[in-house]
Amino acid sequence: MRDRRNFLKVAAGATTGMLLAGRSFAGIPLQGGPAAAPGKRREVFLGGRRVKVVDVHAHCQIPEVWDLVKDTKLASIISAPPRGQMVMGPERIQWLDEHGIDVQLLTINPYWYYGADRDLASKIVRLEDEKLAEWCALHPDRYVAMSAVSLQFPDLAAEQLEYAVKKLKLRGASIGGHVDGEPLSSPRFDPFWAKVQELDVMVFMHPQSAENVVKKGGLDGRGDLPNIIGNPLETTVFLTHMIFDGTLDRFPGMKICAAHGGGYLASYLGRTEVACQVRPKSDCLNKKHPSEYMKNQILVDSIVLTEEGLRHLVAEVGYGQVVFGTDEPFNWQSNVDLILNSPSLNDTQKEAILGGTLVKMLRL
Repeated sequence: MRDRRNFLKVAAGATTGMLLAGRSFAGIPLQGGPAAAPGKRREVFLGGRRVKVVDVHAHCQIPEVWDLVKDTKLASIISAPPRGQMVMGPERIQWLDEHGIDVQLLTINPYWYYGADRDLASKIVRLEDEKLAEWCALHPDRYVAMSAVSLQFPDLAAEQLEYAVKKLKLRGASIGGHVDGEPLSSPRFDPFWAKVQELDVMVFMHPQSAENVVKKGGLDGRGDLPNIIGNPLETTVFLTHMIFDGTLDRFPGMKICAAHGGGYLASYLGRTEVACQVRPKSDCLNKKHPSEYMKNQILVDSIVLTEEGLRHLVAEVGYGQVVFGTDEPFNWQSNVDLILNSPSLNDTQKEAILGGTLVKMLRL
C-alpha cells in the first residue's frame, strides 16, 4: 500500500510543476532521443516506407474518480485528484507528435481500487472506462484504451470487460500482478480469464512494486528499488505462476502483454525452462516448455532501454512477441530510435515491434 501511495504522489508532483510552469513539456522530449520540433509531427520510416508506431505502455488517471473516493478509506491512498501530464490533454497529443508515435494504448494503474468493495469498485471502473472511451472517441486515430477491471471480484471483472469491449470499444484489460497477494493463476480468477479468451482481447499486466513478494521494508533505501527491482520481480512471479499453474493451458487462446520487457523471465529463461524436470518438488501443471508460452501467448514491451537488452529479448522470445512501449509520462528514455537504430534487427522485425504486431492484435 505504501508504494502505491508513493507512486501516485510522485506522479502528481512530478507533472504538476511542469504544468504550472505553463509549458507542460512543450518542446521537452520527456523520454529522451531525437524528437520533432514543437508543433511538428515526426513520422517514422523504414526502407523509405512510412510505418505505423503503436505505444503499448502509457499511464493516465481520471480526475473525476476522486469524487467517488474522497469520503472513503481509499482517499488516504491517492491523497488528491491527479493533475499534470497524468491527465489527458492537448500536451499528450503534442508529445506523441514529437516522438513519432501514431497510436497510444492508455492504461490506468496502479490498482489501488483492488481494495474497494463491490459497489464502489463498479462505480470506479465504469467511470474510468467511460472517460477513457470519451477521450478515444475524440481522437480515434491516436488513442485506444484498456479497462482496468476490478479483479478482486473476478465475475465482476468479466462483466466489466465485456461492457468495455462491446459497448465502449475498449481493446482489452489492464491488470496488476496479484490481488492482495493471491496469484492470478488461482482458479478463482478463471471466470475473468475465460471472458478474456471469449472476447479475444489482449491483457496488459503492469506490476506494483512486488508487495506480494518482498517483505515490508525489504526494498527500502536508495535507488527507488520498489520500482527498479520490485516491478520486474512482480512481473516475473506473475508470468511464472501463469505458466507453472497451468492457467495458460486452460486458456490457450489468451494473450498477455507484460510490462518492462516481461520482468526478469526472459533474461533467465533457461533456469525456468528446466525447473519442472530437475526439481523433484516442482509439481508443475504446464503442458509445454515455458519458452513455448513466451513465443506464443506472452508478449513483452520493449522497455529494456539498451541495444543489448533488446537483442537478447528478441533472441529469447522472438520479434513477434516484443512490442514497443514508452511508459509515458515517466522518463525512462524508451523511444523509437532504440528500435530503428538496432543493428541486430532487420526492417521486418523493426516494423513488427514498432507497431505491426499491435495493429493486428488491437484491431487498429
